[in-house]
Order: sequence, then structure tokens, then C-alpha cells
Amino acid sequence: MVSITLSVPEEVRIQMKRYPEINWSGFVRVAIESKVKKLMWKQEMLRQLESEKEFDEEALKLGREVKQKAWEKLKKEGW
Repeated sequence: MVSITLSVPEEVRIQMKRYPEINWSGFVRVAIESKVKKLMWKQEMLRQLESEKEFDEEALKLGREVKQKAWEKLKKEGW
């Protein structure tokens, strides 16, 4: 496991000392892990949305073509 050094203002450090039952290193580690997981999930969702964008554009294109052909058919029939 890699170690990091974290700086906090002195007043925060004093407040942290009031709660010795808290494993501050563990707390920060869990917070970092949670944030990384959320960011990874977000990145994956954005990737999936990007791949679906191509599908959506193709579906819209086909829908427009069908609509245009249906309109042309109706015009020929006198609608």
C-alpha cells in the first residue's frame, strides 16, 4: 500500500485530537476509495452514453427517412 501525507490547518488538527477513537487515516482512505469508485462509475457511464449516441443518431436518421416516405405516400394518395 502507498502512503500519502496530508496537511490540515492547525485548528482542524486540534479538533481531530478531541476524537481519538476515530482512525483518521482509515477514514480518509475510505473517503478516497469511495470517491475513486464514484469517478470510475461516472467515467464508465459517460463512455456508455457516448457509444449509445451513435445508435441514437442512426435511429433518428432512420425515423426521419420513414417519416418522409410515409409523408410522400400520403401526398400521392391525396391526403
